[in-house]
Amino acid sequence: MIITIDGPAGAGKSTAAKLLAKTLNFQFLDTGAMYRAVAFAALNTGGSSFSESLLKQIVDGITIRFEESK
Repeated sequence: MIITIDGPAGAGKSTAAKLLAKTLNFQFLDTGAMYRAVAFAALNTGGSSFSESLLKQIVDGITIRFEESK
């Protein structure tokens, strides 16, 4: 089962999702962190404009690893 939560920035989505995942004994995947990791990698290329193909190259060149927090 997959549950997604959408809403504006700062609305408490991650907090609610973490609590829900803990309550239901589900894994929590922070897709916002994934988005920020890709944005950080893109900005570190020094570019200011990114095409879809360039972003694909950037994504293909990075590794994102999540570790379970306790």
